[in-house]
Amino acid sequence: MTAAPFPTTLAPVKRISLTRRYLRRPLGVIALAVMLVIVAAALLAPWLAPFDPNFVQFTLTHAEPGNGHLLGGDSAGRDILSRLLYGAQTTLFGAVITCGAGLLLGVPTGVLAGYAGGKTDRALSWISDALQSVPGMIVLLVVAAGFGQNFAILMVTLGIFLAPGYYRITRARALAVRKEPYIDAARVAGVTNVRILRTHMLRAVYAPVLVQTALTAGIAIGMQAGLQFLGIGSASTPSWGQMMNDGFQTMLTYPLILLWPSIALGVTIAALAFIGSTLADLVSVRSEQPTRRARTRVREALAAPAAADLTERVASGEHQHETADSVLRVENLRVGYATQNGVKEVVRGVSLDAAAGEVLGIVGESGSGKTQTIFTVLDLLPPGGTAVADGIWVGGKEVGKLPARERAALLGRSIGYVPQEPMSNLDPCYTVERQLVEPLRHVHGLSKDAARARAREVLVRVGITDPDRVLRSYPHQISGGMAQRVLIAGAVAGRPSLLVADEPTTALDVTVQAEVLELLRELQQEYGMTLVIVTHNFGVVADICDRVVVMKDGRIVETGPVDRIFNNAEQPYTAELISASLDDVEDRQQLDEDWARVAPAVAAHVGGEDDAR
Repeated sequence: MTAAPFPTTLAPVKRISLTRRYLRRPLGVIALAVMLVIVAAALLAPWLAPFDPNFVQFTLTHAEPGNGHLLGGDSAGRDILSRLLYGAQTTLFGAVITCGAGLLLGVPTGVLAGYAGGKTDRALSWISDALQSVPGMIVLLVVAAGFGQNFAILMVTLGIFLAPGYYRITRARALAVRKEPYIDAARVAGVTNVRILRTHMLRAVYAPVLVQTALTAGIAIGMQAGLQFLGIGSASTPSWGQMMNDGFQTMLTYPLILLWPSIALGVTIAALAFIGSTLADLVSVRSEQPTRRARTRVREALAAPAAADLTERVASGEHQHETADSVLRVENLRVGYATQNGVKEVVRGVSLDAAAGEVLGIVGESGSGKTQTIFTVLDLLPPGGTAVADGIWVGGKEVGKLPARERAALLGRSIGYVPQEPMSNLDPCYTVERQLVEPLRHVHGLSKDAARARAREVLVRVGITDPDRVLRSYPHQISGGMAQRVLIAGAVAGRPSLLVADEPTTALDVTVQAEVLELLRELQQEYGMTLVIVTHNFGVVADICDRVVVMKDGRIVETGPVDRIFNNAEQPYTAELISASLDDVEDRQQLDEDWARVAPAVAAHVGGEDDAR
């Protein structure tokens, strides 16, 4: 049997900069190229313009293109091409001033408001809202009248009115970042607020600021042209708005005078809009889809050693297929992540199986590949990884050969999943009832009443004595142990044949850990499920598992019945794990005896806690 790719996602071979990712977008590249041509034309206008933009030649009045004048003449007898080139200077200079003013006012205040919060946030947000409520065009006309139509002052004023756009996006980003653990760590380490703002917060907002700048530049150019169209600005300074005003007056008789500046203005604003749109698309996605060549290269890197391992195992007699009754079977699985130096394999030729009604433990230290193995089975491998396997079977069906829709249908039907960290796996926006009822309705086709009845039934079964209150509660209104029970209830509500529990007791205290393990054991026996527990703790394995798979560095180093592993571990690594996990506990029998001794006290404690709630 040859190694076949298992469908999943894959990230690029190395982290690609924003510039390189941008250059892969054809529309963005075209827009950027057009914008660069416009900027170059503006900067080189003194050398590219065939005439002085203010030179008047009466024979050129309303002239058609030709006779040395590529675009003809305007109503005053001036060369249109020369005025367009010099007008680009005015237009882009105004956009730079406007964006600069908006950046200097909006970004620092937005970051400060988001980071500081409280009165500072309220005061700055009030100022921002007040600016947005003022009709900017009217204020600009007043400023033009009071300052003698000074162009730079007009653009600064426009930048002030566009600053709230920068303020809002930076404040929103700062609010999201300020509670990140690395910000708290910097604060605890004694880093000053000023330094945190400069080194952490400002760095976090640069991506949305780039997008906002591109969009603000387009708005500034459009408003600037509108002001110039109304006659605001120096008559001796060429501008596209003035040219449009001139062409508008003769639009019916000489439409070309209006056409050229309109095209220039439209193309410039459109280019900026496409640049901003492309940037927004890039910064909103943290990882791109890989190219076909990258996918092929990484799959080949994984498949080659997989085929070699398969040949070696067949020759040694290890490769067996007598596990047709297995609920879960994995053959020669490899999982890899692309890095700058090639492909890093985190799972190396793993083969395992779990029989019907069996409790299988997959144990190993952090980074051993146990979670990556089970995530591949669940089709939940994170972006950036790819998997290659001879085959993965769930309930007798080879998952890799199923269409994507049928693979997805296995989750919730044939496979139940209990994740770690229960509070982070419940949506804080919805009640427990909705999060339990919706899958039953959409996956299993139950009516609303039937789904609610099933949800209440499984909550009672997992040991929740007040199911109606819990159903009405939001996740933050229940304890961590109760949240874990809710997740278990959701996993078993669909009566799956395979239940996967990934570190189900990691985030819980010792007492609650014992309760959850006992509950999983009871549910597995009651429903006749195959239970696969992923853990780093051999104590959990001893307490509940029938058979154990020990993993290290992405490989299986030992497997066998729990009793045999505990009494006579063949690998030193397994012995070290047992010693580190069990401390003074000698074997599984002692664990069972200890549990029998403390179980009544635990039950009394749980009952008292539920009554208190």
